[in-house]
Amino acid sequence: MGKPDDNYGVSLSYQPKKLEPDGHNLENSDEVNDAPVKGVRLTVSIKDDPTLPCLIFRTWVPGIIACATLAFLNQFFGYCQNALSLMSVHAQIVVLPLGKFMAAVLPKKAVCIPGTKWPFSLNPGPFNLKEHVPITIFANASSYGVSAMNIVTIMLGYGWSGIFQKFLVDSPYMWWPANLVQVSLFRALHEEEVRPKRGLTRLQLFLVVLMSSFACYVVPNYLFPSITALSFVRWIWKDLVTAQQIGSGRHGLSIGSFALDWATVAAFIGSPLATPGFAVINISIGFFLTLYSSGFPLSHRTCFDASGGKYNVRLVLNETNFQFNEQGYDDYSKIHLSIFFAFAYGLSFVILAATVSHVALFHGRTMMAFYSLMLILIRLAMVACEGFGRQLQLPYWVVLLAIGIALFFTLPIGQPGLNVITELIIRYMYPGKPLANVTFKTYGYASMVQAITFLSDFKLGHYMKIPPKYMLIVQLVATVAASSVYFGTAWWLLTSPVGSPLMCPGDDVFYNASIIWGVSGPLRMFGRLGKKWIRLIEMPIIISGVGKMLLATSVNYICWITVGVFFNLHVYRRYESWWAKHNYIMSTGLDASVALMAILCYYTLQIRDINGMSWWSLDLDDHCPLASCPTASGIKVGDCPVFR
Repeated sequence: MGKPDDNYGVSLSYQPKKLEPDGHNLENSDEVNDAPVKGVRLTVSIKDDPTLPCLIFRTWVPGIIACATLAFLNQFFGYCQNALSLMSVHAQIVVLPLGKFMAAVLPKKAVCIPGTKWPFSLNPGPFNLKEHVPITIFANASSYGVSAMNIVTIMLGYGWSGIFQKFLVDSPYMWWPANLVQVSLFRALHEEEVRPKRGLTRLQLFLVVLMSSFACYVVPNYLFPSITALSFVRWIWKDLVTAQQIGSGRHGLSIGSFALDWATVAAFIGSPLATPGFAVINISIGFFLTLYSSGFPLSHRTCFDASGGKYNVRLVLNETNFQFNEQGYDDYSKIHLSIFFAFAYGLSFVILAATVSHVALFHGRTMMAFYSLMLILIRLAMVACEGFGRQLQLPYWVVLLAIGIALFFTLPIGQPGLNVITELIIRYMYPGKPLANVTFKTYGYASMVQAITFLSDFKLGHYMKIPPKYMLIVQLVATVAASSVYFGTAWWLLTSPVGSPLMCPGDDVFYNASIIWGVSGPLRMFGRLGKKWIRLIEMPIIISGVGKMLLATSVNYICWITVGVFFNLHVYRRYESWWAKHNYIMSTGLDASVALMAILCYYTLQIRDINGMSWWSLDLDDHCPLASCPTASGIKVGDCPVFR
């Protein structure tokens, strides 16, 4: 979500313009786009044709196929070391030719539903924008992996989204920058545009970027993976631990590192082209304020023991009842974290306070609450925890507490930081029970994330003039379909034999968090209004600048910041017309090409162990082995030097 200012804005405050069948305005043709913010005015059209059909046969079939396909691919690639996330924008591109093909071959004659007198048409006319958007919403239900596996949690998200729709969807002063990427692509695919002299239309630019980036991505993805993180400092000081920790793009601070790969730029933090300039600057400040410290590895998502090795949780956890073994803990070791792991947890608490304070100061008057179908869904959540022989270790009243936390924080917070505060609360309430910890975290945090996702879809439908009831129907069906496919795929992958290439980076963080907060706990680890420009200083965004460092690496941040500053500050101010027409389209083309080439390489070559010629740059590494070495005195790990 974004905040209003002179450069970037929010939703459209418009009344949809009725069109004649030929597409012309019935009202004044020179009607001005009255969106209160510039970024939306430049991107979203105010025209609407209410006669276009939305939920028809051509919507349901491609929509469910896209939903199931993305669910399978996202769950599969989410378990790989080089995680790949396929978003709804990829389905948005792929389903267009399918929709046009169905419009060309399906019979136009109306048919009746068997046993009824209700007629419907398989092919009511040309494939149109208002059936393309719901298909994309179908796919968006499969764009987020871990949370989509928790179907009851997802349904709670509907309750939250219903409560806050008035403020986060209907309000023209709350905007969703990522939706503007899809709005631009919808317009490029469906609107007729005259090619400017010595220029390109939106669709032409999209195709050029898509094809050229698709062809180029075979180099970093298959032939030369090492260019995804090139560390300049490492080339100069080859044998210095400190130099490699400072210069490593994957395990250090990334000073002097860079990448020649769009996936490195956008893999974890999202496309910088779709992020407002003020947000890029705030995230940059947060990232560069990160401090260097010696001790355990600087950037790593693993828990360590006192000797610097990977923490062996079997020694401190009773494997029969999954409860904490205090004697085993005392005999073995305290849990030690990497620097960024510790920073991420520390900052998450600050983010909560900063976000609530910021929203209260600048938007407090708009905060209010009302309730919908939430009570039924809360009951389902309690039944789920009371079931399974109470193996989830969570009584019903604690479920209510988790739900209350999610409800309270959804409007002011959105997403950042709530996962850690929920882990902390349940740790003090139920010490030594890791399953209770992750279950409480799921209900308290994941339900809020799902609510934000649903609201984002509603906002996209708002931009594209899709009736809210159609959006709700599509989301309900897509939720069930996506959750089923995610669960089935995960179950299949978890039966993979030992030694498979599945590394599960996201689940690795989730697992280590359960050790930190659910097994030993924080007590054993951490101790017994002014000018307009001030609104652009987002302390929550600054503080959360390193929020993705557990999954991403510093080279991802360096490249993301560089691209974001160039396009959303320099290009936006100097070449506004070009930015308005092509910025989001270029972002879509780059994202789509990377995903398509990655899928093509994997399913045609890499799945058969055809990995090209064997040479030093075939490794997905920046070749800074000393960057992962501990620098605390007396710790010996592998070939690392021992500091005295």
